[in-house]
Amino acid sequence: MNMYALLRERAAKGNPIRVGLIGAGKFATMFLAQVRKIPGVHLTGVADIARPRAIASFKRATWTEEEISAPSIEDAAKSGKTCLIEDSAKLIASPFVDVIIEATGNPEIGIAHVLSCCEHKKHIIMVNVEADAVAGPLLARKAKEAGIIYSLAYGDQPAMICDMVDWARTAGFEVVAAGKGTKYLPAYHASTPDTVWKYYGLTQEQADRGGMNPKMFNSFLDGTKSALEMAAVANATGLKVNPAGLQFPPCGADDLPRILKPVADGGLLPFSGQVEVVSSVERDGRPVYRDLRFGIYVVLKGDSEYMQNCYFEYGMMTDDSGVYTALYRPYHMIGLELGISVAAIATRGEATGYPVDFTGDVVATAKRDLAVGEMLDGEGGYCVYGKLMTATDSLACGGVPLGLCNNIKLTKPVKAGDPVKWTDVDMPTSSPAVTLRREMEELFKTK
Repeated sequence: MNMYALLRERAAKGNPIRVGLIGAGKFATMFLAQVRKIPGVHLTGVADIARPRAIASFKRATWTEEEISAPSIEDAAKSGKTCLIEDSAKLIASPFVDVIIEATGNPEIGIAHVLSCCEHKKHIIMVNVEADAVAGPLLARKAKEAGIIYSLAYGDQPAMICDMVDWARTAGFEVVAAGKGTKYLPAYHASTPDTVWKYYGLTQEQADRGGMNPKMFNSFLDGTKSALEMAAVANATGLKVNPAGLQFPPCGADDLPRILKPVADGGLLPFSGQVEVVSSVERDGRPVYRDLRFGIYVVLKGDSEYMQNCYFEYGMMTDDSGVYTALYRPYHMIGLELGISVAAIATRGEATGYPVDFTGDVVATAKRDLAVGEMLDGEGGYCVYGKLMTATDSLACGGVPLGLCNNIKLTKPVKAGDPVKWTDVDMPTSSPAVTLRREMEELFKTK
């Protein structure tokens, strides 16, 4: 609660935490819009393989050409300006960078960046939840062994849910459920880049005008992003995963304590203490009243009559029994809030959430019947979506993580709704990401 004061102390001493940003997409651009206003933080370098795109991101965030004119990272550290380069390896290796923000969204590249940060002793903030879902539990272990901090990115829902869960547990509450909201209908699992705009209520022309990427937006719609984010939350908090996967029950803010409680108490959860995503639309397409499409929540249980009386006395929403209550936040602000992760590392030496175990996994699941020889096209594509599974079930069936299924050839047919297995694909054994993932699987099989 005093991070701002501690950052101002760093600024007054001329000792800002020096940040390097890899990837200049939407999330990163939102951070660019804020970082100059945060005391004690200096963005010394940004690495992006597409320099014109990165410059455009800076302009959208109201940066001037002069502010990004530093010819080197060293010069940036001395002048207070920012250096824009294409080589992420140089950024990570620079002695003028303390913290790396990984915002590429590419699992294989993200994993390589974490390993490089371990080598060069740089703390890393993982916007790249795709990489975290593939190998986060092992990456976090390697980071700890290297003496660096591996952190989920505040502003993105996983870190914010972890924060809410940690608050609840620290205050002595039993966490019954935690998660986020999204727009969901069962048909969305089969959505492709060709159908995505229909489900969003947009025309192709409107999407083109907004520069909207159909694969990226489809990954939010077909359930993949929800699975990735809930795997991150489960792995970071120890909350359980429903063996049946995410159920996406339609649920508004006022109904959280009534619906997200165990079946034994009249709710929909198979057990207490799990992750779940709620839908902002009813199954017939009607909007949910006071939906949480952009929000996060936690459901709590009162274990005594006194606690239940307190819920009532202070106007908290509860189920009919008065036993279950919930807190929620209706919005999250993505990269605009990323400075919280930077500040937590700089002032407290803490992560804003990190994987502590391998509890949940995201397995590539066929959107339709897939034939031998087809090329899987990864997240948000035409072939597969990511399904949340327990890590135990994923390991038992030999499921391939969604993050490793881009441009991979099928060697066996896979029926619609079935998981893609290691034995179904021609996976390149030379890939460092594949090697690391297989290492993690062996580690957790024997735990």
